[in-house]
Amino acid sequence: MASDLTQPVTELSGVGKAAAENLESMKIHTVEDLIWTFPYRHEDFRLKDLAETPHNERVTVEGRVESVPTVLFLGNKKSRLQVQMLAGRHLIKVVFFNQAYLKNKLEPGMMITVTGKWDRGRQVINGTSVNFGDQNERADFEPVYSVKGKLSQKKFRHFMRQALDLYGDQIAETLPNELLEKYKLVPVTEALEGIHFPKNLDETKQSRRRFVYEELLQFQLKIQTLRKSRKEDEQGTSIHYDLEKLKSFFESLPYELTGAQKRVVNEICKDLLVPHRMNRLLQGDVGSGKTVVAAAMLYAAVTAGFQGALMAPTEILAEQHADSFSEWLEPLGINMALLTGSTKAKARREILERLSTGEIDIVMGTHALIQPDVIFKRLGLVITDEQHRFGVEQRRILKEKGENPDVLFMTATPIPRTLSITAFGEMDVSIIDELPAGRKEIETHWLKHEQFNQVLQKLEAELRAGRQAYVICPLIEESDKLDVQNAVDVFQQLSTVFHNKYNVGLMHGRLHSNDKDAVMREFSEGNLQVLVSTTVVEVGVNVPNATFMVIYDAERFGLAQLHQLRGRVGRGEHQSYCILLADPKSDEGKERMISMVEMTDGFRLAEKDLELRGPGDFFGRKQSGLPEFKVADLVHDYRALETARQDAVQLVSDDEFWTHERYANLRKTLEQSGVLDGERID
Repeated sequence: MASDLTQPVTELSGVGKAAAENLESMKIHTVEDLIWTFPYRHEDFRLKDLAETPHNERVTVEGRVESVPTVLFLGNKKSRLQVQMLAGRHLIKVVFFNQAYLKNKLEPGMMITVTGKWDRGRQVINGTSVNFGDQNERADFEPVYSVKGKLSQKKFRHFMRQALDLYGDQIAETLPNELLEKYKLVPVTEALEGIHFPKNLDETKQSRRRFVYEELLQFQLKIQTLRKSRKEDEQGTSIHYDLEKLKSFFESLPYELTGAQKRVVNEICKDLLVPHRMNRLLQGDVGSGKTVVAAAMLYAAVTAGFQGALMAPTEILAEQHADSFSEWLEPLGINMALLTGSTKAKARREILERLSTGEIDIVMGTHALIQPDVIFKRLGLVITDEQHRFGVEQRRILKEKGENPDVLFMTATPIPRTLSITAFGEMDVSIIDELPAGRKEIETHWLKHEQFNQVLQKLEAELRAGRQAYVICPLIEESDKLDVQNAVDVFQQLSTVFHNKYNVGLMHGRLHSNDKDAVMREFSEGNLQVLVSTTVVEVGVNVPNATFMVIYDAERFGLAQLHQLRGRVGRGEHQSYCILLADPKSDEGKERMISMVEMTDGFRLAEKDLELRGPGDFFGRKQSGLPEFKVADLVHDYRALETARQDAVQLVSDDEFWTHERYANLRKTLEQSGVLDGERID
């Protein structure tokens, strides 16, 4: 047999046509593909003492058959086999479902090893497998793979054993000795043996530890290489802002910036000065003060002779930014404009003319900013608010309105650090993790649906005091499939309850954007006292008078989304409240409700959400942009991710990494990924 890892897997003994087709469906074509197909778990077949085994835990015991097995046929080809077994000093029953053929194999007096779930109260093991003879013939730990078709675990393990025996010594070590020694990692051949055929639990742990680090390091090397090449290739503009004018702007504010805001301002200002394009993500919890930072940075660009642009996802949000910016910047002589889809033709022509001549310093708007006829004289800084609401193409068009302008993305969705350095690894990340002084914490309560009358009383008390309220529902209209409150029903119900007393509005995603803006404007101007809505208000306007929020069927939302919704209230001087109406059936649902009541920090909640739901569900699997890791887990391996990131930063900045032989195999992984050719990685 040729000693080459690229040999087709059919070269292995026993891999016939059917097995080859099953392996192909698993994307296994070569011996190397097979060796790098890792088990997703290991079955633990170590013998345990039943006296120390908790109820409902999986257990493996060895013992003697004490009775003739009996079989009860349940119809529809189903059966229940029962036999008595003496395991140590425990006389127990073992039950096998749909394995009637074992009746002819189990005889009194014979030794067997049974694996199954232990029912402590009934002294029964619900068996999943049985071995005849001595347990020593079986490994304590057996790998379990995601096999396809009729390929059995036993057959797959047989192929894997062959592949490692014949070709394992040809697998090249990718990690240099310095990293193996620094972190006490096992060599690759030893790690492969330990992950596929471990002799004990420690071998599995050490092998996994090595592959987790290697996988994360290779990914971070791609990210850091891409960042390095982009910084070198994307020549930007040095924005030498007027420091004294910027200081005067901060002094003109009626409050002092928080420590976090000051730190973030310094990080962005440093980026503005260098001649490379800034590509930075600004994260800040709801109400943390991102808007004033954005205004300051745009003002800084203007003091250096550049224009600035801010793009928001909705007209009303763009208008609110324009109002805030006008209050702060117009007294300083800054010319501003608002450009949206609703801007009248005559006004639009005038704005476009003034933008092209440089008369307008800062423009705020929606998608209207990326139309072909919008031309800037000297665009220096582009800010995108709630960046995830815009497509990559939309953000790219705005960036290309100037000659390599600096780019700042903002989001009020707290993203756990593990995800931000993975999904946004190509960006620098700034975080405002501190709320302004004196801000009142939103009181959050979890109530059941039958307690709605109490909620109604509290809601009416807030309305009597002149406040406003949001009522959030998960659906627009009634659904036969889901027993959850819908916005139309709740709107009609509350309209009846508050008839002739308070005005109730309805907003949902099926409304035309102009109609949504109109409803939102009515609410923000105080003409509507109650707004019944779906989650379209999750990102949006600032209504300081809104102090009360009710979220129906709150268990249907993730923690990050619940926190975003809650952030619509608590924006003024009055105490605000968020009521979660929920009857969660699962433990996870209950845990989410408890977390919302106990935690107000968006970043802590984001970490909890990640822990409960996993990274794919945090962003949405299709939109996540997260890599598929074979071994690494972003939730549990966050320390390894941080270590790998630091090592990757150091390696790509070191000339030796690009030239020395000891890094050749690590460099090869970069070449294979296409990063060195300037391709984007996902």
